[in-house]
Amino acid sequence: MEKMTKSQKSVLTVAALTSFLGPFLISSVNVALPVIEKEFQISAIELSWIIMGFLLSSAIFLLPTGRWADIKGAKAVFKQGTILFVLFTLSSALAPNSSILIAVRFLQGIGSAMVMTTGPAILINEFPLKQRGKVLGITVAAVYSGLSAGPFAGGFITSYWGWRSIFWISGAIGILVMIVAFSFLGKDQTKMPDTPMDHLGAFLYSLALAGLVIGSSQLKTTTGIWLLIGGTLCLILFLVHQSRSTIAIFPLQLFISNRLFAFSNAAALINYSATFAIVFLLSLFLQKVQHYSPSEAGSILVAQPIVMAALSPLAGRLSDRFEPRWLATLGMTVCAIGLISFAFLNKDTSLIQIIGLLVFIGLGFALFSSPNMNTIMSSVDKSKSGIASGMAATMRVLGQMASMSIATLVFAVFFGNQSIAGVDDNTFIKGIRLAFLIFAIICMAGIYFSMSRGKMHHSSINSH
Repeated sequence: MEKMTKSQKSVLTVAALTSFLGPFLISSVNVALPVIEKEFQISAIELSWIIMGFLLSSAIFLLPTGRWADIKGAKAVFKQGTILFVLFTLSSALAPNSSILIAVRFLQGIGSAMVMTTGPAILINEFPLKQRGKVLGITVAAVYSGLSAGPFAGGFITSYWGWRSIFWISGAIGILVMIVAFSFLGKDQTKMPDTPMDHLGAFLYSLALAGLVIGSSQLKTTTGIWLLIGGTLCLILFLVHQSRSTIAIFPLQLFISNRLFAFSNAAALINYSATFAIVFLLSLFLQKVQHYSPSEAGSILVAQPIVMAALSPLAGRLSDRFEPRWLATLGMTVCAIGLISFAFLNKDTSLIQIIGLLVFIGLGFALFSSPNMNTIMSSVDKSKSGIASGMAATMRVLGQMASMSIATLVFAVFFGNQSIAGVDDNTFIKGIRLAFLIFAIICMAGIYFSMSRGKMHHSSINSH
C-alpha cells in the first residue's frame, strides 16, 4: 500500500474513532438493559425501545443527511454530527425515567446519523480506488472493535459503577473525537451549495419509517394496525415522489440502473436484519436463564465482535484482489448456519457451544461486511459517494431496526406487557428460539442477493 499523506492519516483516524464509538455505545447498553429494566420497572417492549429509539432516528436522518453532505460538504456535516452526538450522549446519563431516556436516545441518533453517513464518503474522496478495500476494512474493524469492547466494558461498568456511567464514558470519548475532528479534518473541497433539498421526500420517509416501526411494536392493538397501514401508504407515496423528483434523497434510479449497487445494498439490509439482535437476545438469555452477571455476560458476548474486528481488514484486502461477492456470499452462508444452530438454544446449552457459535457467526460477518461495503462504495461514481455512503449506512440501520422490530414483535406475542423478569424461563426460551429461526430464514434469502449481484472487478466502475 502506498504511503499515506498527513491528510489521509487524519481522515482515517477520525473515521475509525467515530466508527468505534457508535457500536461501542449500542453494544454496551445492550448488556445493561436488564439493570435499566429493574431501575425503571418497565415492560420488555418498552425496554427494547431504549435501543429502537436510537435506531429509528438514525434511520430517519441517514438519507437526508447523505444528500445534505453532498450539498454542504461531508466534513462540515461530520463535525456538526459529533457535537450533537456528544451533547445527547451526556444527556442520556441524566435521564430520570425511561420515557426521557428513550427521547434523548432518539435525539442522539440524529448526531449518529450525521457521523455515520459522512465517514465513508470522506474516506472515498481521500483515497484512490485500489486502497479503498483496505481503508474501509480498517473502519469496519473499528466498528467491530467497538462491538467487541462494548459488551465487556458495558458489563464491567454496569456491575461496578452503574449503567449511567456508560454514557458518561462514551461522552468523554465523544469529546476526544470532536476535538480531533475539528483540529485535523480540514475543510471540504467538494460541495454543491446551490442544490435544493427534497424536504417533502424527507418528511414522507420519516412518517413511513415511524409508522412501520412503532406500529410493528404495537401490532396487537388497533392503533398499531392503523400505524402500519399509515406507514405503508407513506412509503408508497415516498417511492412515487422519489421516482418523479429531480432532487430525490433516495437514489431510486440508481437502484434500477445499477444491479451491483442495488443487490449489494439488499444483501447488507438482509444481513443486518438477521444478525443485529443476536447480542440483545443472548444478553437477556445469559442473565435471565443462565444467571450470569452483566460483566460475565459481556465477557461471553465479546467473542463474536473480536473475530469480526480481527478478520475484517483481511477480508477488505482480499476484496481488492478477488471478486467480493464470493467472499460476501460465503460469509452470509456461515451466518445462516450459525443462526439455525442458535434456534436450538435451551437451559442446558453449554458456554462452550454459545461461544463457539458466536465465533462462527463473527467469522461469517467479517467475510461479508468489508467486501460488501467495498462493492457498494466502488459501484458508483465519486460524485455520488455521499449518497452511496448514506445508502450503505441506511441499509445497516434499517437492518438493525428490522432485527430489533422482529425481536420486539416476538416479545409482544409471547410476553405481552410483562417485564423480562416476570416471564417464566420456558416461555422466554421459546420466544428467542423462534426469533433465531426467523433470522436464519431471512439470512438464507440474503445468500441469493449476495451471489446474484454481478462482478465488481474488471467492469466499468473501475474507471471512475
